[in-house]
This record gives sequence, structure tokens and C-alpha cells, in this order.
Amino acid sequence: MEDGNQAASDLLYAHWMNGTRIDGLPQALRPVDEAQGYAIQTLIERHTAGPLFGWKIAATSAAGQAHIQVTNPLAGRLLSERVLEDGGTCVLGANLMRVAELEFAFRMGDRLAPRAAPYSPQEVLDRVETLHPAIEIPDSRYDHFERVGAAQIVADNACAHDFLLGVAASADWRAMDLAAHRVTGIINDGEFHQGIGRNVLGDPRIALAWLANRLSGLGIALEAGQVVTTGTCVVPMAIAAGDRVRGDFGELGTVSLSIV
Repeated sequence: MEDGNQAASDLLYAHWMNGTRIDGLPQALRPVDEAQGYAIQTLIERHTAGPLFGWKIAATSAAGQAHIQVTNPLAGRLLSERVLEDGGTCVLGANLMRVAELEFAFRMGDRLAPRAAPYSPQEVLDRVETLHPAIEIPDSRYDHFERVGAAQIVADNACAHDFLLGVAASADWRAMDLAAHRVTGIINDGEFHQGIGRNVLGDPRIALAWLANRLSGLGIALEAGQVVTTGTCVVPMAIAAGDRVRGDFGELGTVSLSIV
């Protein structure tokens, strides 16, 4: 099984680096369930030289889950090589999905070790160091990612691709109602997209706790210094080469990048 999982991981990573896609994993390499999907995903760390930057959550809204035909959120890894600079550029290349997502991201200050009892949202928040506005540029290595099912999407790193982490919020975000916090996405200073924190599993803090507990259930620690980006709070915004993307998180800050 280990050899098959490694072969699946190697195949998906090669398509990621080459900007190419497949209909789905070959039947002999296809994960039978999410657990095997995560086992395949774990092996992507053999391809990255830097420490793991953090984690993403896909399908944190009912609409997002319906779009990819899953019934629960999915976790993926953020690779340090795929982290962009705020105000910098993102090469669109062969990206199939061609969308930008605005997200609340948390940097952990302390480690959350795997354990039998679930972590409460407050326990997880107590271990957070900073809150950041963020932009995710997802992508898939499947021609029709919306059809392949949860196990294959998880194996494909839950559509992780490029990620931008903004400056840590200076406002007292712990005293704020993040579920009610409004976010605006702007494309080229003229196309506006409105979002709100409750679009992310009802509250970005709930999504963060979900991720911590999903990792715990897999026997994986959420490490100090790692970032968790909690899923898009706006409907994914279509992008094209030449676009300028901005996210306005109000008193929590702004983020931007150019698509080239």
C-alpha cells in the first residue's frame, strides 16, 4: 500500500509542477476513502525542502461542498515554496480553476498535539498568536475536480496551490465577532465582491477548531508557527492575467497581488 500511495503522490506532484492534469488517479492508485487520501497527501512533504508552512481548509460552505460533491470540509497542506508576497505577483500559468479566495488565516503560537478528546474552539484560539487577512489561489491536478470525489481531492492536497499571507492584524480581533465581520474583494478597482465571516463554517474560529481536530484525528500535530487558512468568505472571484486582486478586511487589514 505504501508503494501505491507514494506512486499516487509522485504522479499528482509531477502534474502540479508541470501544469498538467489527469482525469483521475489510475484505478490501482486511487484512494478508497478519505483516510487513504490523507495518507497519500502526507507524502507530498517528501517533495518539499522547506518546513510545512501550514494548512488550508477546502469546502467550508454548503455551496462549496455541493460544487465538488462532498459532504464535509477537507484539509490540505500549504507548502512554503508556494507562498507569495503581499503586494507581489502570482503567475497564473496553466491554472485550471482561475479564482482568488479571501480568507481569515491564523498563525499558531503553541503546538496542539494529537489527543483522544476533541479540542474546543476556545482551546484552539488560546494557542493562536496572530490573525491575518489572506488570499488563496487554488488549483487542481484533475480535469474535472468537481467529479472525482473527496478521497481523490484530499490526495491532491485539497486543491492547494498558491497562498498569500497578509500582515498580522493590529486590531483586537479576539474581541471581535469574526462571524459578522465583512470582507470586500476588489478586482481591478471596479469589480466588487462582498463576503462575511459566517460563510466559513458559520465562523472562521469554528473552521480553525475543525482543522485542529481533523489533524488530531489523523495523529498529526498542529505546530507552533504554522498558519491555518480557513476557507473563502467570498464567492471565489474569477481572475485572469493582468488582473489586480485586493482584499479589504476592514480594521483587520488589506491584502493584494497582481496576476501575471
